[in-house]
Amino acid sequence: MTNTYAVVLAAGQGTRMKSDLYKVLHPVCGKPMVEHVIDHIRGLGISRIVTIVGHGAETVEETLGEKSEYALQQEQLGTAHAVQQAERLIGDLDGTTMVVCGDTPLIRSETMEALIAHHKATGAKATILTAYADDPTGYGRIIRGENGQVLRNVEQKDATPEEQKVTEINTGTYCFDNRTLFETLKKVKNNNMQGEYYLPDVVGILQSESALVSAYVTGDFSETLGINDRVVLAEAECVMRRRIAEKHMRNGVTIINPENTYISAEAEIGRDTVLQPGTMIEGHTVIGNKCVIGPNSQIVNSVIGDRTTVHSSVVLSSRIGSVTAIGPFAHIRPDSNLGDSVKIGNFVEVKKSTLGEGSKVSHLSYIGDAKIGSHVNVGCGTITVNYDGKNKHLTTIEDDAFIGCNSNLVAPVTVGKGAYVAAGSTITKSVPESSLAIARARQENKEGYANKLNLN
Repeated sequence: MTNTYAVVLAAGQGTRMKSDLYKVLHPVCGKPMVEHVIDHIRGLGISRIVTIVGHGAETVEETLGEKSEYALQQEQLGTAHAVQQAERLIGDLDGTTMVVCGDTPLIRSETMEALIAHHKATGAKATILTAYADDPTGYGRIIRGENGQVLRNVEQKDATPEEQKVTEINTGTYCFDNRTLFETLKKVKNNNMQGEYYLPDVVGILQSESALVSAYVTGDFSETLGINDRVVLAEAECVMRRRIAEKHMRNGVTIINPENTYISAEAEIGRDTVLQPGTMIEGHTVIGNKCVIGPNSQIVNSVIGDRTTVHSSVVLSSRIGSVTAIGPFAHIRPDSNLGDSVKIGNFVEVKKSTLGEGSKVSHLSYIGDAKIGSHVNVGCGTITVNYDGKNKHLTTIEDDAFIGCNSNLVAPVTVGKGAYVAAGSTITKSVPESSLAIARARQENKEGYANKLNLN
């Protein structure tokens, strides 16, 4: 959108959150609420975005990075004063400016686009985004004339009993003619109990000057939800979670119980994948087609190939191939890379390791700092002993090797291609290709010895 700008209000401290974390950085479905707002705006191709920061400014700027420009509101003197801080960046430009609060993560790009289009089509100097609320208590009311024109915006405390019955409310999101906005901001007074400069007063000033003010109604009140405390944060989380689930279901993903499934806003999921109850998909996770995830699996910042199953397991910051089976009760720790047709069974932990195509670690094993080739079988109870108390060391197991049950591979060590390690061995030296390694005490039976100890 050429000659269209956005100002995001993100300077308030958010004392009602009762948190050390700056309010607009509280996550909704895994992403800071202000980042939701910024990303929705960026989806419109708006010319410039200015975020007004105050408390926690450095942290907000670090989170958003180059997605926005920034203006500092050193003293929090109200919303009009906040918007005024953007004047040095965009105040002398022609065009349209949208003002939106950084604590309204549920507002959609489509709604913003419709608001801007309505504003431009009407030729208004200001346009208010409104909604109909079942309980409008606390909101400013939109008072319209007989032909539907906006007569005024009345705050709750100033509304007459008749006006308080109006259910169309001011959501706090606006569009303005940009030059008119910054000219009018200079006329706003702080003659109120808080001594602050309020943005809605701009609308009143424009109307007193006979400028055209319009309103655009969004059909979904939940979009306008402003998050001021943990209760509303939880409400927004529920709305966003359901919205994300519906998007994936309409794109061909089966979610057995959407109310008991968590999917981050950044996740990508392929067609015909099934998410079972208790599943948590977090961060920038990509899941392929025809997978089965869950029940009770957690996948964070990972890539999962097609037709893979993750059953009651945890996968963190790793890459999993196609037609691979994980779990139940497996733990794939960060920086692991599992190839196609790999099997990781119950109570297996894999950490910072690579497993080639067709390799299996079926149960009760720890694989850490290992490079495992293709078609390797790792028996039950095997441990790669990677830590000497000071440094981590690499275990290498080449293609087609067979590791017997209850083996300890003391790194750094290599098991060659096609080699066998006998069950119960502790391997401290590399095993040559196609060899058999046995490293255990020779069994000796002492007949009748138990009788001497009165054990029978």
